[in-house]
Amino acid sequence: MLASTSWHIEETEFASDVRVGLSKPQKELHSKYLYDEIGSALFEAITFLPEYGLTRADERLLVAYAGEIAAALNGPLDVIELGSGSGRKTRSVLEALRRSQMDLHYFPIDVSPEALARCSAEVGRLAAVHPQQATYLVGVDKAVARRRPGHSFLVLFLGSTIGNFERKCAQAFLHDLRQRLEPGDALLLGADLVKSRERLILAYDDPTGVTAAFNLNLLGRVNRELGANFNLRAFEHVARYSDRERRIEMHLHALADQNVTIAAADFSLQIRAGETIWTESSHKYTLQELPEIAAQAGFVPLTRWMDHEWPFVEALWTVRP
Repeated sequence: MLASTSWHIEETEFASDVRVGLSKPQKELHSKYLYDEIGSALFEAITFLPEYGLTRADERLLVAYAGEIAAALNGPLDVIELGSGSGRKTRSVLEALRRSQMDLHYFPIDVSPEALARCSAEVGRLAAVHPQQATYLVGVDKAVARRRPGHSFLVLFLGSTIGNFERKCAQAFLHDLRQRLEPGDALLLGADLVKSRERLILAYDDPTGVTAAFNLNLLGRVNRELGANFNLRAFEHVARYSDRERRIEMHLHALADQNVTIAAADFSLQIRAGETIWTESSHKYTLQELPEIAAQAGFVPLTRWMDHEWPFVEALWTVRP
């Protein structure tokens, strides 16, 4: 009974977000809905593509510098992770912290119960795991409510997930995160850096078509879960780079006119050939702007580590008193 109620609530939110997004002049679907079971499997495949170096750069830095990250922090501390996924890349950081602190607590935050279950299995021997099935800030509220006396928090926000926020929204989110933390707490932020247009386009529109399948699956999910009748063969995946915004945009480009009904959203729409549905943005940063973002949000940059094979940075910030 509880599982059925939870599914109904999630479906209602999904239907509402789809209706609102597809009613806008520039039709859009929120990127968080890309990651159903099929989408998550396709994204996992994307991370192994030679054209997509972001995930490997993130993991290389965490493995190479986990000891330095741990040494830069004052213990004892516990760990909160925003969007933990399976916890695979977090393992090296937890292992480094465990070497100096046996009693380690870890609060992975994710909306997917399946991801949290995998995460608990992945790192359960390294820390006491307290899964939080919630959105980011709700999960942080739950974690900080369990702060142990004398313990600080290290918040992990890895994989350049911050890049999925519009820049003003990213700044506001980091400010809201800071308000939930205390002096002595820290944030490890992964950020993808600006690189050539050609390299970025190739990373988000690979020649084998895995990213295209990942993007098109979002319409497939709307069909499966909300009773829609999108013709997926009448759309193509498009990746664009905006120099002004310094971001990659993923769109689904309509190849033909289409009348679509979405039963669970009680909504119908007409899509014209040439229109697009915007599904994801991935903002890229410069090394120069990150300290400014930290200061505006209420953090103090402590140190950073950069991958040169695929320009990517892990930035360690502390909470400004």
